[in-house]
Order: sequence, then structure tokens, then C-alpha cells
Amino acid sequence: MNVTRRWATTLLGASLTMAAAMPALAEGDPIRIGYSMARTGIFAAAAPSQENAYNLWRDQVNADGGLALPDGTRRPVEFVSYDDQSNPANTVRIYERLITQDDVDLLAAPWGTPMHLALAPVLQRYKMPMVGNTAASVQLRKVAPGYIWFPTSAIPDQMGAELAKMMKAEGVTSAALLANELPYAQEFRSFLIPALKEAGIEVVVDESYPPDIKDMTSMLVDVKAKAPDAVIAMTYPSDAFLFAGQAKELGIEAPFVLSLVGPTIDAYRKANGASVDGIVSSAHWSPESDAWPRGKAFFDAYVEKYGEEPDALDSALSFMSLEILQQAVEQAGLEPEAIRKAIFEGSFDTINGKVEFEGVQNTVTPTGFVQIQDGKIELVWPAEIATSDFQPKQGW
Repeated sequence: MNVTRRWATTLLGASLTMAAAMPALAEGDPIRIGYSMARTGIFAAAAPSQENAYNLWRDQVNADGGLALPDGTRRPVEFVSYDDQSNPANTVRIYERLITQDDVDLLAAPWGTPMHLALAPVLQRYKMPMVGNTAASVQLRKVAPGYIWFPTSAIPDQMGAELAKMMKAEGVTSAALLANELPYAQEFRSFLIPALKEAGIEVVVDESYPPDIKDMTSMLVDVKAKAPDAVIAMTYPSDAFLFAGQAKELGIEAPFVLSLVGPTIDAYRKANGASVDGIVSSAHWSPESDAWPRGKAFFDAYVEKYGEEPDALDSALSFMSLEILQQAVEQAGLEPEAIRKAIFEGSFDTINGKVEFEGVQNTVTPTGFVQIQDGKIELVWPAEIATSDFQPKQGW
């Protein structure tokens, strides 16, 4: 073999080695995934946690060569999305447009339980599968199984029972309840009250407030006067900030303080600093869990891309939903009925561990609670997935 041929052979071998190490290149037209998002309106504060996770997933898939199909080819992913203005009626119109006019290949979920519930009949009518994420309600179990699934375990009946167990284990004997009038908070309250009674925990305050509340002072003055062991504020993101600020101003002292939705958003901890250490909230994921090794990779990539931490509830669920969709497409392709069958029958590896569905519900992930400890989100309940022990709140 002469020098030229030896050089060419060496170069060819090096090229093949490099090609084997590089991701496959995307081929063909993009796979279009449609969704609506509450970019404006009452739920807008929560939307970035979901949409950031979507964009991170898309960027990672495309950097890896595109979304894999059963025949071994890969196609790039692009999103088609619209602002639903936090209005379920708009959500319905948008998804009908995505399916009938924009002709998207796949669907991702909107933000919030009301949007998911409004959307379920549309998916059933057009026979388009969608993995939900930021939705939790016992009403979800009444949704006809077939074209929508819910990976969260933060369902109000399960949460009420688990929170009462946790509070009893921590020696709580009395509690004050403050609940947003939005459906998720009220549903949680309806299951929590009997669970507390069964656990022997006295409810000394039980107040509800409107979603657009601007002042909680009168309720919190009553709470302070009753001096309960636990304060359970069934918040959404916007009123979570209000509750934290005014509880601090009034010096509410209780060793167990929960704020339902909001504290897992990075901006909440940045805005409130060390004063919210000890706050308990709803979530069932942590990047610190040894059982979910891919969770830390997601956390690090999110922080690198956005300069803030992912929401331990909404961001994790949103990313999980697309992981499940991705694995179903890799197995079944883009035909809706094949995807539906794959999700019904499949087992999925996610940043929150294994997920499997029975009907519309994830049957694997435990219902959990997290706590802010030294500015970090730690899983503290149940014990089998905990990354840290519960710590009583030490003032504000």
C-alpha cells in the first residue's frame, strides 16, 4: 500500500470513528408539536416554568440529531404555540386550530387543570394523544381514558391523606387552613379536612379567599391569635408571594408551614431569601435523589440555559411529559393510534423515575412533599423517596 492509500485509509477510519461518536443528523421536514400556554392572564406567573422545560427538551433533542423514529431516522422538532390568556375556552379553540389548520404532528400540554379538563373532549373527538403535566384533580379520573394521561401524583385526595400523615408524624395537633378559591386548592381542602380530623388534628381556622386577593392581613391576624402548630396556605403562585411576605410582616410562628403551589419556583426563593426556609410545598421530584440519576442532568442543563433552577413540580412534570411522548414516538412513530397504544401499554424512564399508566393516571410515582432547606428544594415525604428529613420552621 503506498503512502497516499495508507493516508486515505487512515482518514477513512478516523472519519468512521468520528461518525460513530456523533449523533445522527436530522432528516426531512420538522416534526411539529403544538400547544397553548398561559403567557398572559391569571396563570401567567407559572407559565415560564413549563415553557422553559419544553424549550430545553426541544433543544436537547435537536442537538442529539432530532426525534428518533422506529425506522432509525431522526427529524428535527419545532413548536407551534399560542397564548391562551389563562382561558380554558381559548385553549379549546387553539387546540382545534392546531389539529385542523396547523396540521401539527404531536401535541404538548397547556398549563393548569382547567385547561386540561376543557381540552380532554377535544382530544377524544379528534383522536389525538397528549401527555398532560401541570394538572391535578380527582376529576381527571372521570376523563374518558384513551387520549390523555397525567404523570403527576399530586392528586388532592392522595395529597390530603399524605399531608395529614406527615403532620401527625411531626407532632402537629392544630392547624389553620387558608385556601384560594380556585378549584385545585378547594379540592385539596375538601380532602384535607376529613383527613386531619381522622388524624386527631384540630382545625382552628378555615378561610377561603379570592384568586386576585391583595391583602391577607385580617386572615393572618386571626391565625396568629389562634397560634396553631401548622399553617396550611393552599396557594397558587401569585398569592404564594403575598402569603410569604405578609406572614413574615405579622410574625406568624408555626413549626409547620405549607404553601401549596409557588414555593418551588426559583423566583420565590430569590424574592424571599432565607425567610422562606422551612416552607413545605407540593412536589414529588428532586435533583438530589440517587434513585433518579437523570434528574441532576436535567437540573444542571436547566440552570445553565436559564440561569435559574427548574420548578420542582411544573418544570419536572413538563419535561417528563415530553420524555414520555418521545419514547412513545421512538417505539410507535407518528401515527396517533400507535402512540396511544404505546403510552397505554408502556413503561417510561423519566427524570422522576419509572412512569406507567393505568387509565389516565400514573400509578408508580409516590405522592410527595418538599421543603425549602438552606435555599434548596429537598424531598421530605414520604420516607422512601426523601432526600432530607423534615425540619421545623424557625421563624421568618
